[in-house]
Amino acid sequence: MQADPDDEGLHEFRREVRDFIASALPPALRERVERGYDLLSRDDHTLWQKRLYERGWAAPAWPVEYGGTGWSAAQRQVFDEECGRASCPRTQPQGIKMLGPIVYTHGTPEQKARFLEPILKADEWWCQGYSEPNAGSDLAALATRAVREGDHYRVTGQKVWTTLAHWADWMFCLVRTSTEGKRQDGITFLLIDMKSPGVRVRPILSLDVAHHFNEVFFDDVRVPVANRIGEEGKGWTYAKALLAHERAGIAELGRARERLDRLKRIAGETSINGRALVDDDGFRAQVAQLEVDILAAEATTLRLLERGGHAALSSVLKLRGSEISQRLSRLNLEALGPHAIRLDLELAEQAASDADPLPSFAMGRGVEYLRWRALTVAGGTSEIQRNLIAKLAFGD
Repeated sequence: MQADPDDEGLHEFRREVRDFIASALPPALRERVERGYDLLSRDDHTLWQKRLYERGWAAPAWPVEYGGTGWSAAQRQVFDEECGRASCPRTQPQGIKMLGPIVYTHGTPEQKARFLEPILKADEWWCQGYSEPNAGSDLAALATRAVREGDHYRVTGQKVWTTLAHWADWMFCLVRTSTEGKRQDGITFLLIDMKSPGVRVRPILSLDVAHHFNEVFFDDVRVPVANRIGEEGKGWTYAKALLAHERAGIAELGRARERLDRLKRIAGETSINGRALVDDDGFRAQVAQLEVDILAAEATTLRLLERGGHAALSSVLKLRGSEISQRLSRLNLEALGPHAIRLDLELAEQAASDADPLPSFAMGRGVEYLRWRALTVAGGTSEIQRNLIAKLAFGD
C-alpha cells in the first residue's frame, strides 16, 4: 500500500521533495552513490545530512520539539522513496534512526542538550557496541564488563562487527554491570567517547573487499556515570527499543523500488542469444513477483509508521526486507553476468575515468551482492526474527 498517488497534497509534497533533491544533491555525489556505497566517504554522508538539516528534514521520524518534521506516515514514506529513486546517500542509522530516539525518550535533559543537535547535524558520528565474539544473536550473553568507581565506570572487553567504528566519534554500548539474576537484568547502556584512552579499533575486511566492520577493544576505559542512559541494569529495555528501529532500517524498503527500476534498466540492455533479458518470460516472472512483494512490504511499512513503532512489525519488515534485498541483488548479478565480478579498486579507478564501458547504474552491483547476502544475519538472524514475531504477535 503506497501513499495514495491521487492525493493532491501528497502529490505536491512529492514534487517539493524532488525539487529539493535536484537542487541540493551534487551530481558527482549522486554518481558515486549509483556506482556503489563503497566509494562514499564520511564527508559525503555528512554533506548530505547537513543539507537535510538546513532544510529542516534531518530526522523526519523525530518529534517536532527535538527537530522532527511533523510529517504524516505517508509523507515519510514518500520522502524515503524519492531519496532512493534519486540515489541520495543513506542517512547513517546509528545516530538518527537508532540512538536519537533512545536519547530523547530516556535521556536526561543534559544528555538531550549534549547529543541530539550534533546527531542531527552529523557533527558527531556514532557506532553500535552490541555484538561480541560470543554474543551475537544471543546478545544477552555479552561479557564486556563495566565496574563503577565513584562517578565513573571502568569498562573492559571487546565488541565485534562494529559498523563504521573507524569513522565514529562515539559508541552506544551494552555492558555488563552485574552477573546476578537473569542475564538481561545485569546489562547497562553507556555512551562511550571513542577518543577515550584505552579504546582501540581494529578493521575487519569483509568478503566485498571493503572496510565496513571493526573489532573494538576496551582496556580499562573510564566512562562517566553521566553517560549512562536510564537506570543501571535496565539497558536491555533500551536495547530492545533500539533494535526495533534498527530492524526496520535494515529492511531498506525505501530504496527497494529504485533497485528494482535499476534491475529493469540493466535487463533492458542485456541480451541472451540476441534476445533482451527483459523479454525472457522466466526473468519477467521473477521481477513481477518481486514487485508484488515490494508493494506488500510498503503497506507494512506504512502501518508501522502510522503506529509509531511496533516490535513485531519491525521484525516482519526486517525479515521480508532482507529477503527482498537478497533476491534483488541475485537478479542484478544474473543480469550483469561477467561484469558483476568487478571489485572495489577497479570501480574506484573507473569512477575517475571517462572510458567506463558500463552505464553508471550498473556499477558496483556485483560487489554489493556480497553485502546484501548478509542482511538475513544483520540485526538478528531470520530465525531470531521468526521467534520474535511468534512471541510478540501471538504470545508465549
